[in-house]
Amino acid sequence: MPDKYFVLKLNAGIFYKYWIDYFHSLLLHNNYFPETNYTLVGFYKENGILNACVKQPFVKTNEITNIEMVKSFMFNNGFSNNRFNDYVNESKGIIIEDLHDENVLTKEGLLFFVDTVFYVKDKFWEHQTIIEVD
Repeated sequence: MPDKYFVLKLNAGIFYKYWIDYFHSLLLHNNYFPETNYTLVGFYKENGILNACVKQPFVKTNEITNIEMVKSFMFNNGFSNNRFNDYVNESKGIIIEDLHDENVLTKEGLLFFVDTVFYVKDKFWEHQTIIEVD
């Protein structure tokens, strides 16, 4: 379990075409990895660049992450390794990238995903239910 401490992260959304794509990434991360969930704290503008500020539980590691363990975990959750440290779940239309040993931490044999980059394919939206709110 993560410690009671948190880290604050700034993100200028440079990996995404639109801010909504970044927010989708946060929601997907929180769905798949709730033990290291992101909380949107607010926004910060510096030198004309808008950054989202998120808070995430701090994980103090006690062992080196085994990338084969990450691959196995992802495979068992419906993802295939499509290149390097990137994974795709074709049936759900989800891509997750950058799962190297600095972004997936290990503590007491458990994996903690702390710096994920999710993308959704067009197929993702075929599986979603939209609820209208008055």
